[in-house]
Amino acid sequence: MLRVVLVFLAGMLVGANAVYYVMTRQQPGAPARSPAAVIEQPVPAGSDVSTPLPSAAPTPPTRVAPAIPGPTGLIVPVQGLTAAQLSDTYTQSRSEGRTHEAIDIMAPTGTPVLAVADGSVEKLFESKQGGITLYQFDPSGKFAYYYAHLDRYAPGVAEGKALRRGEVIGYVGSTGNADTAAPHLHFAVYVLGPERNWWQGTPINPYPLLGGR
Repeated sequence: MLRVVLVFLAGMLVGANAVYYVMTRQQPGAPARSPAAVIEQPVPAGSDVSTPLPSAAPTPPTRVAPAIPGPTGLIVPVQGLTAAQLSDTYTQSRSEGRTHEAIDIMAPTGTPVLAVADGSVEKLFESKQGGITLYQFDPSGKFAYYYAHLDRYAPGVAEGKALRRGEVIGYVGSTGNADTAAPHLHFAVYVLGPERNWWQGTPINPYPLLGGR
């Protein structure tokens, strides 16, 4: 009887080992199972798995500084010329890496230069670059008008003198660093700061202010 029991137990042990071998054996061509395999998380319903995540924060839009409003009602500051005859040279390059920040109005030497608006003579000044120059302030004190390369001032022009729009203030020339073969008026417009310094201001393009297109 004991022998029958031992044989029965031995058979059960052999059968159990055979079943374990079949269940754990790797199938040919199947990937190896690793106990450290990463478990993939389920994709939430309704999500778009094809949309890539942004690699970086979006670049904020470039901020453009607002344009400075200029004066209105200006006339062409050289007698006998119209707005259609002007050229926009405001952004042209000049010596020493400078930008022009003004326009050149070509005219023969001695052509009368006119005040572009009402105002007053703030400064008469002679410089190496500008030659004989005149700075005019408008009545509000917001804008300055700069006339350079003059041949001479008009009679009676002095600092503090009140000016009327269209009044002759000087004459076209080629003083300073201007080419004597190409006399012209160098004309600029500046927005003045609260200090109202004649030598300091923010330039704006005079070409459209004079009616240029």
